[in-house]
Amino acid sequence: MLGLMQDWPLLVHKIIDHAALYHGEREVVTRSVEGPVVRTNYAQVARRARKVAHALERHGITLGDRCATLGWNTARHIEAWYGIAGIGAIYHTLNPRLFPDQIVYIANHAEDKVLFFDITFAKLVEEIAPRLPSIGLYVCLTDAAHLPDIEVPNLVAYEDFIADADPGFEWKEFDERTGCGLCYTSGTTGNPKGVLYSHRSNILHAFIAGQADAMGLRACDTILPVVPMFHANAWALAFAAPMVGAKLVMPGPKLDGDSVCDLLTAERVTMTAAVPTVWLALLQYLEKTGKTLPDMKRVLIGGSAAPRSMIETFERKYGITVVHAWGMTEMSPLGTLGTMKPNVEALPYERQLDYKCKQGHPPFGVEMKIVDDEEKELPRDGKAFGRLKVRGPAVAKGYFRGEGTGAFDAEGWFDTGDVATLDPDGYMTITDRAKDVIKSGGEWISTIEIENIAVGHPAVAEAAVIGVAHPKWDERPLLIVVAKPGQAATREEILGYLTGRIAKWWMPDDVLFVDEIPHTATGKIQKMTLRERFGKHKLPTVAA
Repeated sequence: MLGLMQDWPLLVHKIIDHAALYHGEREVVTRSVEGPVVRTNYAQVARRARKVAHALERHGITLGDRCATLGWNTARHIEAWYGIAGIGAIYHTLNPRLFPDQIVYIANHAEDKVLFFDITFAKLVEEIAPRLPSIGLYVCLTDAAHLPDIEVPNLVAYEDFIADADPGFEWKEFDERTGCGLCYTSGTTGNPKGVLYSHRSNILHAFIAGQADAMGLRACDTILPVVPMFHANAWALAFAAPMVGAKLVMPGPKLDGDSVCDLLTAERVTMTAAVPTVWLALLQYLEKTGKTLPDMKRVLIGGSAAPRSMIETFERKYGITVVHAWGMTEMSPLGTLGTMKPNVEALPYERQLDYKCKQGHPPFGVEMKIVDDEEKELPRDGKAFGRLKVRGPAVAKGYFRGEGTGAFDAEGWFDTGDVATLDPDGYMTITDRAKDVIKSGGEWISTIEIENIAVGHPAVAEAAVIGVAHPKWDERPLLIVVAKPGQAATREEILGYLTGRIAKWWMPDDVLFVDEIPHTATGKIQKMTLRERFGKHKLPTVAA
C-alpha cells in the first residue's frame, strides 16, 4: 500500500520561490566585478531568474541543454543558475583557474550551448571561443556600459539579454531526477570527468547541509561563501542559504585577506566557508593589522585538511567555532562535518581539538565504510586504515557520458580514492589519498598528519610531505616547507618540533625549504608536481 501524500517534485526553482515569498527582503550583497558593492534581495533575484529562463527559452535552450558559467560568486551568477535550472536546462560551472586547454576540453565534452561569463575572463573567452563549436551565444555578466570589446560571436551584455524578458515567466515542470548542474572533477589523473547533479540531489543535499549538526544554517545568519560556485555548488550554500532565508554576501573576484576581512566586518557575517589557503591569508592579515571579527560565529574549512594550529587560532584567539568538513565533487560535495557529539563536547579542549582535526562524522544521507584491497570491510576502531567508500542520495552513481565506471561497484558504493579511518563515534579521518600514501617497510605513513603538525611550527606557513625512494624501506617521507614571511627555521628545528608529536618511524628523513608549494585549481596541494620535482632527492639517511 502506498502512502496518500502529495507528489511535490523536488525542483531547484522551488527554493528561490520560497526565498522570494517568505524572505523576499533578505539581502543578497555582491562585491561586483565592476567594483562597487551592489545590493539586491531574494525577491529581485527570483524575479530576474525568471527573466533569464524566458530569455534562454527564446534563444532555443530547452530541457537538458548545457549552459556554461565562467564566473565569480555574484548575484547575477545566482540568477543565471536558477534561470537555467528553471527550464530544465543544466548549469555547467567552468573553473577559470584551469588551463585554457582544460576549459576547452570540458566545454566541448559537455557540448555547452551558451556561455555566461564575467568581464574578468573576457580575454580568456576571446582566446578559446574559436575552439568551442557548440556554443552559439555568449552572455557577459554585466551591463552594456561595461561590455568588453572582444571578438566573440553573438556576444550580449547580461542586462540587455534579460531586459525585455518576462519576470512572470512560468517555470517548467519535469521529473525531479532531471539533470540540474554539471561540475567536472579536477582531473588530477586523466581527463576531468563530469558529475551530473539532479534537481532531487541538489535539494536533498541542501537539506543535509542545513542540519543543525552540519552547517546549522538559520534565517538570522549572514553567510559569505568564499568557496566559489564553480567548486561543487559552493558547498551547497547557493541552495541552502536561500532555502532558510539567510542573507548572502557574495565576494566577487577579491578573495585576498584584506578584501575578505572587509566584507566579513562590514556586512556582519556570521558564517563563512573556504579552503585552508584562504584562511591562512585571512589569519595573516588579522595578525598583521590587529583586527578582529566580532560578529563571526562559525567558519567551515574544507577542500583539504585544516591544520590544528589554524583551528586553535580561530577558536582561542578570535572566538570563532571551526567546523572541519570533507567532501568531493561526486558527493555534491558534503560528506562529513566536524561538529561535536555530546561525549566529545564534555572533553577538555585539547582533546576536543583532536576530534576537530578529524574530517568529521557523516550527516544523515551519507553512508560510508572503509575496505581493504580485497573489498573486506574493516573495523570502525579509529586504527584500521582502508579505502573509503560512500553512497547516498546526493552521491554520484556514475560520470557524465559513462566514464570512470571503475569507481562505482555493483552495490552502489563510490570509491573516493581516499585512505581513511573510522572511529567508534563515527568520526572519519583522511590519512591520505590512495595515490599519495607512503608505504615504508610495509607500513603506511600518513602524509596529511605530518603536514598538519608541521604547520603548527611558528615559522611554517605551509607544508607538504611526499614519499622518496629508499633502498631499505622502499619509501621514506620528505617534508617540504614554505616559511612565513620574514621568518626562517632550520631542518633540525623542524625535526625537533616534530619529535614526540609523531611516531619515530614517521619522522621525515629530510626537510627542504621552498618559496611556494604548487596547488591545483581547487586549492589542493599538487603532490604529483612535487614528486616530479623532488622524487629523486637524495635522502641523508641513504648511504653514499
